[in-house]
Amino acid sequence: MTGRIPILDVAPHIECGRYPAKAVVGETFEVSATVFREGHDAVAASAVLKDPAGKARQCVHMTRTGPPHLDRWRAELTPDAPGDWSFTIEGWGDPFSSWRHAAEIKIETGTDVELMLTEGALLLERAATNLPRGRTDERSHLRTAARAVRDTSRPPEVRLASALDSTVLQILAADPLRDHVTEAGPFPLLVERERALYGAWYEFFPRSEGAVRHEDGSWTSGTFTSAAKRLPAIADMGFDVVYLPPIHPIGTTFRKGPNNTLTAGPNDPGVPWAIGSSEGGHDAVHPDLGDLDDFAGFVARARELGLEVALDLALQASPDHPWVTEHPEWFTTRADGTIAYAENPPKKYQDIYPLNFDNDPEGIYAEVRRVVRHWMGSGVRIFRVDNPHTKPVNFWHRLLADIRRTDPDVIFLSEAFTRHDMMHTLAKIGFQQSYTYFTWKNAKDELVEYLTELRDAAHYMRPNLFVNTPDILHAYLQYGGPAAFKVRATLGALLSPTWGMYSGFELFEHVAVRPGSEEYLDSEKYQYRPRDWEAYEPGGSREGQSLAPYITQLNAIRRAHPALHRIRNLRFHDIDNPEMLCFSKRERTGTAGKTTDDENDEEDIVLTVVNLDPHNPREATVSLNMPELGMDWHERFAAHDELTGATYNWGEHNYVRLDPAVESAHVLTVRRWRS
Repeated sequence: MTGRIPILDVAPHIECGRYPAKAVVGETFEVSATVFREGHDAVAASAVLKDPAGKARQCVHMTRTGPPHLDRWRAELTPDAPGDWSFTIEGWGDPFSSWRHAAEIKIETGTDVELMLTEGALLLERAATNLPRGRTDERSHLRTAARAVRDTSRPPEVRLASALDSTVLQILAADPLRDHVTEAGPFPLLVERERALYGAWYEFFPRSEGAVRHEDGSWTSGTFTSAAKRLPAIADMGFDVVYLPPIHPIGTTFRKGPNNTLTAGPNDPGVPWAIGSSEGGHDAVHPDLGDLDDFAGFVARARELGLEVALDLALQASPDHPWVTEHPEWFTTRADGTIAYAENPPKKYQDIYPLNFDNDPEGIYAEVRRVVRHWMGSGVRIFRVDNPHTKPVNFWHRLLADIRRTDPDVIFLSEAFTRHDMMHTLAKIGFQQSYTYFTWKNAKDELVEYLTELRDAAHYMRPNLFVNTPDILHAYLQYGGPAAFKVRATLGALLSPTWGMYSGFELFEHVAVRPGSEEYLDSEKYQYRPRDWEAYEPGGSREGQSLAPYITQLNAIRRAHPALHRIRNLRFHDIDNPEMLCFSKRERTGTAGKTTDDENDEEDIVLTVVNLDPHNPREATVSLNMPELGMDWHERFAAHDELTGATYNWGEHNYVRLDPAVESAHVLTVRRWRS
């Protein structure tokens, strides 16, 4: 039922409050609502942020978002701890503003002068009475103003001015008179740790690190011990999360060979996603990698370096998995009596059996929950979930809620390259992060449209922009040369708070198995692929041929600038070349709960211009939306390029030329010149 003051279309809320909106600790997010009342009396609104105990932690007066005839109001809120928070919207009549509007008109025309002034004095006296204890000086000022308004010895205009002096208005702005207070909500808000929104991911196969091929063609696999030697270099590049593909035993039945051939040789290690053998299943470690203690040591070493380990959660089995014999009902049996293997036409995965969640949903649920908690017990707090869109949504909703109930710091990344509604629904029901279609968005219009969609869904969906994966080598990278890798790294790192790359990207690996394919030649999915990292270090035979220094620079810029830790603040600016892109991010610091800019507030502003053409120099005029940067239209500012060290004098319109042979982007930090 509508309250005394109608409050409609509150945002953010998901499916009428069925699922919570999301934020992370310290993240400022916007709330908005349509608030109005009957007649011509003034109306106002407040947004109230409540902590998990239900205590009001912030109460922010909302501001109109458009011309006075519009009824949309907004405010910004900032939670400071994790948990199940909520917010409410309060609408209320503003009697002092109503009186002021009428008094200014009537006193100027000589209409009802004494009546209007008397009503004003009564409102000031009421406001003084309503002030909390300890506000003695302010209470005294309001009562003094009320006496001045009642003083008939002075002209009406002077008496009115006493009611509207700056101190009175300041007091009433902080503690307004409120009539007919109406509340909408509470609306749920899930607040999680910072890593749920912000971080840089690095994916690599432990079995390749330190792998050795012998003269007879056999291999000695890399281990967790040898893979741990790679961790310092990953940390030095500025990454926060190390993601490992499945580390479990791999089946031998229908094992795939190099480049996805159907027949594997005796030395082929198989696909890590074909999980399970006589050596164990989802709770076991491949014996070539070591044992659980070795894995725990790997996790501990990563933690020492400031890295978290993300583990793959792939709910499928090889034909040799213990589940197949112990729980055949967990799979789909075809008419000929065989178990159905996975398919994604035209691709076939004969070495993988998908689970059938219809046959024994409770049994499967209990086992998956056990597996997840098993790895949590080994120090894993992040899971990358393989193909969650092929499992029931209600299964994930239940599992993620179950884990969060006891371990709210655990993060799940959804790897769902599928239909829009499924991807967004998985985010709504609890996945903290989502893979996206960023890899296939390379043109300017595509990037603007898609990243705007992701930005506008930020109240529930957090994108992780991987520039490549073991499955995805886009044609842009295959044929774009080193400049293409720099462009994609720049976009991934700066457009989204979270981005990722698969090992080999920094070495410009770009050869596909065949024209038109996005599969790598000699893909690491099917074979060992040790890399000679030392050759790319100073003094090595390939010194200077790695993108690692540039990636290190990008991640350092990300860490130094809070604006880049968010996506709600992403704004695109006009640039008159279709091969160039310009975007900015702006974050006010120390302004939690404020709804207006203050020139004394510190701001972090990062402005990025990218040449999307990896082959040719491009030039353009950048036309900035200055208010989006918190500036007047004709203001000038210092634009410092974090990549080159150059500083430019910029304003609304700016000439830019970027030559990919030299530099593909400007990453500019903005400093206002104040008088």
